[in-house]
Amino acid sequence: MGVIYRFLTEDDTSAFCHKVSEALAKGWVLHGDPQYTFDHANGVLRCGQAVTKEIEAEYAPDMKLGQQ
Repeated sequence: MGVIYRFLTEDDTSAFCHKVSEALAKGWVLHGDPQYTFDHANGVLRCGQAVTKEIEAEYAPDMKLGQQ
């Protein structure tokens, strides 16, 4: 059994909330507080949220984390 980690990012729109909600619905767990930063190059606020998930398999660098 192993634990995997992802850091989800998106512009500060409902798309970010949907991305995090989808991960939670698939068994991922919030890890820490959400992060925010202003993307000066594109003029938008960006959001980030770390999530973790326990899986039956051992971690492998070639696994598709979003498909776990």
